[in-house]
Parts: sequence; C-alpha cells; structure tokens
Amino acid sequence: MVKFFQNIKGDKAIWAIAALLALFSFLPVYSASSNLVYVVGNGTTVGHLVKHALLLFLGFGIIYAVHKIPTHFFKGLSLIALPIVVVLLIFVLAQGSSSGGTNASRWIRIPFVGFGFQPSNLAAVVLMIYVARYLSKIRDVKVTFKESALPLWLPVFLVVLLILPANFSTAGIIFSMVLVLCFLGGYPIKYLLAIVGTGVLCLTLFILTAKAAPGLFPNRVDTWMSRIESFTNPEDTEANYQIERAKIAIATGGIMGKGAGKSVQKNFLPQSSSDFIYAIIVEEYGLIGGGALMFFYLFLLFRILVVANGATTIFSKLLVLGVGLPIVFQALINMAVAVELFPVTGQNLPLISSGGTSSWMTCLAIGIILSASNKSLAQDNGGKYDIDESNPLEVLSGQL
Repeated sequence: MVKFFQNIKGDKAIWAIAALLALFSFLPVYSASSNLVYVVGNGTTVGHLVKHALLLFLGFGIIYAVHKIPTHFFKGLSLIALPIVVVLLIFVLAQGSSSGGTNASRWIRIPFVGFGFQPSNLAAVVLMIYVARYLSKIRDVKVTFKESALPLWLPVFLVVLLILPANFSTAGIIFSMVLVLCFLGGYPIKYLLAIVGTGVLCLTLFILTAKAAPGLFPNRVDTWMSRIESFTNPEDTEANYQIERAKIAIATGGIMGKGAGKSVQKNFLPQSSSDFIYAIIVEEYGLIGGGALMFFYLFLLFRILVVANGATTIFSKLLVLGVGLPIVFQALINMAVAVELFPVTGQNLPLISSGGTSSWMTCLAIGIILSASNKSLAQDNGGKYDIDESNPLEVLSGQL
C-alpha cells in the first residue's frame, strides 16, 4: 500500500478533492437510492451502493492509469479517438428514440454488466483534447477563418449536431466550453462571434425541422421546449414537480440539515440519486453541507487554474482548462437546477451522483489534469515539444 501511494504523482490537492467527493458520495447515494427501491421497485439499497462503489473503484483505476501517461501523448490519442466517438454517436443515434421506455439514442448497452455507456460523455472529453491540440498548433500563427473551418469547426459541429437530438444540455455545454477554450487559446474573437451566430442558426433550423417533421426526433424538441416554458412560465408539469420537490427539500434542510439518511423528499423526488442529488444533500446536511460541497468544487477550479498556470507547454495549459472547466461547470449547473436558477437539464453532479459513464469520464478528465501536473512526465519528452502530429502512431510510440 505504501508503494502504491508512492507511485501516485501529480497535484495532491486534486487527488484529495476527488477522493473526498467520492467517499462522501456514498452517504447521499445510499440514502437517495431508497427511492429506486421502495417507490420504483428497482433492486435493493445495498445493491445500488455496491454498484456505485464498483463504478467509483473502476473510475479511480482510470485516474491512476491515465495520470501515468505523458501529456503530449494525448495529442495523438485525440486524433485516433475522435473518429471513433463520431462512429459511436452515429450508432446510438441510429438506434432510435426509445427502447423499453428509455432514450436509446444516448446509450450503448454493455452486455453482462447491467449498465450502459453514453458516448456523448466520451465525445466531450475527446473533443476538448482535440481543440486544445489545434489551438496549441496555431498559437503563434495568424490563422484565417477559412483555414480553421475544416480542421477545427467541422469536428466541433459534427459532434455537437450528433449529440443535439438526444441530449440538448450536453450539446450546449460542449459547444459553450469549446468557445471558452478557443477564447482562452487566443482564437480571434470576430471569428468566435461568427461561430456563435452559426450555432444559433443551426439550432433554429434544427428546431424548425423537428417541428415540421416530428417523426425525425420524436419527443425530444418537445421535451426541451416544455422545460424552458415551465421555467419561464410555471405550470403543472413534471419538470416543475421536480423543481418544487427540490426546493422543499432545500427549504426544510435549514442550516444544519435533518441528518444523514433522514431526507423525506427523496421518496417523492424523481432522479433523487442523480440529477437532483444536491437537493437531498442540502436537506440532510443543511446549508453547511451544501456550501461545503460547493467550496470543494470551487477549490477544484482553483487547483485546475494553478495546474494550468504551471504547465510547461501551451498544449498542456489548454488541455487542463479544456477538460477541467467542464467538470466544475457541470457541478454548478446541477446545483443551479436544484435551486431553480436554470431549467431542468439532466446533468449529474460529478463524482457524487450515481451513474457509470459520467463518473468514468470525469475520472478520465481528472487523470489528464494530474498527468499535466506531473512535472516528471512533462520532462519525459526531453524538453522537445514540437512533434509530428500528422503521424499519431509516432506520437504514441514516443519517437519524437
């Protein structure tokens, strides 16, 4: 065990934050899973806890393995992985809109393990790495919009448009984070404004097409619109039912909370162990518990900025920001939904909510950040960072 901890490298604060969030997650997940057991009739509370523990164990295995990979290897990996995730996104989109009452166009079912894989989460990480690679490549070069359209924006729009029909909130977050990363990477603002306008136009055309031909994307656009309408003009809808229950949970939590496992609203609040787990946390642990949780995510943001500032290459800096900022952004969105600052989005609370793919992709991102924070790995390249990125196999083999 001592040898294992000696092999752990990178930013120790980020390791500690990830471990603390994961350990704390067992309490609210175990408590909120009673809703799935006694209301929905799905499994046992111990079974849900064991599954959550297994997913986190595998997730931290991902962190450990990825943080051992030299940072510059991710350039080549993104070139290889991007076509793969595009194929996976096309595959899940072709499955149809529903399967057994669930949205099949988000998931690939993994045989024999009892849960699914959501390619959009992997696509988000891979795309951010790819964008960081491109921005680092043109950092000291004056680039025109025409020159960047195919290598940068074509993959971005392709991934976002493939995710959009099934998962509007994830597509929106990915697009927003790409814009933020491009801004931080020095991409011309006038081109970014043009991209924003193009994105708005594409979204408008998509909604009009879906409205004109409902059979293409059944129920999805209506779901978005109903959530936005219920947010701006409250009515008796399912989304408002969720929000009202979440606000009751938060209001009754008070300063100190009702205590671990004593939530009442977990029995009435849908998705209490995933999308609305923050409301259950505040109900059980009060304003102090909810505030402490927010502090840890903001502290994670601070450490991400520290790692990015201390990175030795432009690519490493952009890579850390590209995969790190979405973690904190997703957490803040989840909290904002619970207090009705945002419409219902379906975004989990990273490392806290129950779920498989989302937790694993968060762990993948954390592993990449830790790799960038490991100075010894940064020096494995012998101080040479100008590699032939046209040959990803050369990058992967480390022959610079």
